[in-house]
Amino acid sequence: MRVSVSWLREYVDLPADLPTGDLEQALVDLGIEVESVVDLRETVTGPLVVGEVREIEELTGFKKPIRFCRVDVGDANGTGEPQEIVCGATNFAPGDRVVVILPGGVLPGGFAIGARKTYGRNSNGMICSARELGLGDDHSGILVLPPDSPAKPGDDARPVVGLDDVVVEVEITPDRGYALSVRGLARELSHALGVPFRDPGLAPAPGGTEAPAYPVQVRDTVGCDRFAARMVRGVDPTAQSPEWMQRRLTQAGVRAISLAVDITNYVMLELGQPMHAFDADRITGPLVVRRAEPGEKLTTLDGVNRVLTAEDMVICDDTGPVSLAAVMGGETSEVVASTTNVLLEAAHWDPVMVGRTARRHKLFSEAAKRWERGVDPALPLVALERAVRLLTELGGGTAGAEILDIDHVQPPRPVVLPVDLPSRRVGVTYPPARVVALLEQVGCTVLQGTDRLAEDPGEVGVPAGGPAALTVTPPSWRPDLLHPADLVEEVVRLDGYDRVPSVLPLAPAGRGLTWQQRRRRAVSRSLAERGYVEVLAHPFVAPELPDLLGLPADDPRRRAVRLANPLSEEEPLLRTTLLGPLLGIVKRNLGRGQRDLALYEIGTVFQPRPGAGRPPAMGVEHRPTEAEFAAADAVLPHQPRHVAVVLTGDVEPAGWWGAGRAAGWADAVQAGRDVLAAADIPEHRIEVRAAEYAPWHPGRCAELLVDGEVVGHAGELHPAVVAALDLPRRTSAMELDLDALPPAPVAPAPTVSGFPPALIDVALVVDESVPAAQVQRALVEGAGELLEGVRLFDVYASEQLGAGRKSLAYKLTFRAPDRTLTVEEAVAARDAAVARAAERFGAVLRGA
Repeated sequence: MRVSVSWLREYVDLPADLPTGDLEQALVDLGIEVESVVDLRETVTGPLVVGEVREIEELTGFKKPIRFCRVDVGDANGTGEPQEIVCGATNFAPGDRVVVILPGGVLPGGFAIGARKTYGRNSNGMICSARELGLGDDHSGILVLPPDSPAKPGDDARPVVGLDDVVVEVEITPDRGYALSVRGLARELSHALGVPFRDPGLAPAPGGTEAPAYPVQVRDTVGCDRFAARMVRGVDPTAQSPEWMQRRLTQAGVRAISLAVDITNYVMLELGQPMHAFDADRITGPLVVRRAEPGEKLTTLDGVNRVLTAEDMVICDDTGPVSLAAVMGGETSEVVASTTNVLLEAAHWDPVMVGRTARRHKLFSEAAKRWERGVDPALPLVALERAVRLLTELGGGTAGAEILDIDHVQPPRPVVLPVDLPSRRVGVTYPPARVVALLEQVGCTVLQGTDRLAEDPGEVGVPAGGPAALTVTPPSWRPDLLHPADLVEEVVRLDGYDRVPSVLPLAPAGRGLTWQQRRRRAVSRSLAERGYVEVLAHPFVAPELPDLLGLPADDPRRRAVRLANPLSEEEPLLRTTLLGPLLGIVKRNLGRGQRDLALYEIGTVFQPRPGAGRPPAMGVEHRPTEAEFAAADAVLPHQPRHVAVVLTGDVEPAGWWGAGRAAGWADAVQAGRDVLAAADIPEHRIEVRAAEYAPWHPGRCAELLVDGEVVGHAGELHPAVVAALDLPRRTSAMELDLDALPPAPVAPAPTVSGFPPALIDVALVVDESVPAAQVQRALVEGAGELLEGVRLFDVYASEQLGAGRKSLAYKLTFRAPDRTLTVEEAVAARDAAVARAAERFGAVLRGA
């Protein structure tokens, strides 16, 4: 909101020599954000004077009207002779007084004025429009002073046009709607500077009469709990808003339209009460205030035909809606150039309704901005009286004696405030007497148990016999004061935020990272070191994702949590697998030219709890009980943390060093092994075996097990999934449940043997369907404690081995910690290992 200091001075006695910096600081100290403080005297520098047009010569032969003027500027030009100025505007005549800037002056925006020859004539200065002076947006013509203006040629024009003022622009938070008015800001400045304040909202106003000013019926007293109206007849339709009113409206950023409309805007800025002016002759029948019928239409003043919903409030006559209540009027009842009978309306509307209507129709008017923040319900009659007086004085109309006032306003609810609560919450001593004084300064009515309050400034509690609590009734203009915390904030704000010490709380001694946190960091670091790039995907997915991934109808991953207020209606569900959003990121990178991708993400998935109902309703007046916490937790979805990787393109690039290698299912399986190794899961507890699990290819999918429990899957994605998501062929992925992994066992200190190892290679022939990892596990079980390591180094298949057979070659390392192994011991251990593989899988030594 923008407002001039001269307007504020009408209601608060600001010091005459108040610096703009002190004015800004006073508002900031009260918690009001100041966008700017502009001294209009500094926007135009140099000689800016009043001039009287003496002669006008019309120049011809040009594409547009050009006039050569002689303007009397008194002695401001140093000669007393008329100033010669070339001008292109035509809305002034000889005898008019205008605003002239002489050579050497600078207009807003750094536009310097000099003497020059143009259109064949000398032009010494410029006759100014309102826009050129920074007073408004009107650039259609020259700013002509009113005939009754006392200014004489040569006088300084700044006081005449309002350039001797200071304009303050503030940003008002949603809870302080009262500050969106001259009344509210003047009251705030009176608190900050300790100067008298005259409340225009307490001006006397006549009450409602038995006969209404116009027949009105309010059918929804929740959406509209007060509706007042007065009639003014016989208004001069040619009457214009006075220059002082137009100037204040322009400085506030409101465009001047017509006298009646300008008065409603002026009263809104002054008191904070939005109003509306109807052309009474264009209304058919009585007015009805109600909720709109779904599908009803209304053309608002901005020319837009709007389709209404059942939550919108409208004012109707016999023809239908004539106003979108509290937001914008309609075209059919607006004040026009021929209007003589004006019906002025001032009401009080539900802030929630107004806020939703404004957002639904994307219509953020100045009225809606105030209504959704809260307006004083005691203002309608005062605002009507102010508007009627202005309209009759400036437009010559006659105010009707009838006054309509339909009042269903509920009184403010008292708030019980423990008298020591501000001191306990803030850490500053506020004696009870100080608390009462500050709340009464806000406008609250304070009742206390006894008359005696603490007098000692150092006393925080209440003395014996004193009140333990205060009963505080907020004023009508403060609908934001609903709870004790709100009153505490007012005490702190008015007493001064600078008194609140800046003390950092002591951080309690920590225990470092949990083992789960250490595991997640280790997994992330391990994948990053292997060339994977971490991404963070949104957890929101579309309902059709399970179909794209080919999940079976009974797959639990199809059951997802639906958001009540999703960011996008296209993605209203929470993910049950990391792969959906992760594959979306892969597709986005492919579209931007990236072909070789290795991405990973560590994040939570959301698994709904069967039979979970709605969460319990919990207020903010007290801490929830343990039972309420438990009931809320029972509704929340289970949120295990997963890790997933996706690979596509080349995992090893080609170059002069040789051919590259494309990523495949084996790389995804190895990524799962790397994750388990980083999680400190011993190799002998890990098992990898073939599986069928969507969205993986049934012949190229492996499941990862720890202690016999499945913790994840890896492999190549199903061709149908790849085609549905428009991904490259052979795209591979891995997803693993980190929370399903058991805690890492305590690792024993490694023992280093100084004795030499015995290295023996074995090649076993098995069926091609036997996984190499299971054969390796059998070798480890059979070899016993002397086996230090085993590694698969070759896989071989040929016709000599037979159809459906393959050869697996392993390197076995044997070592004893206390002696050098004999050949017999090493061979016996090898034979035991081969015997276990033969027993379990029918393996035979190759060449045997």
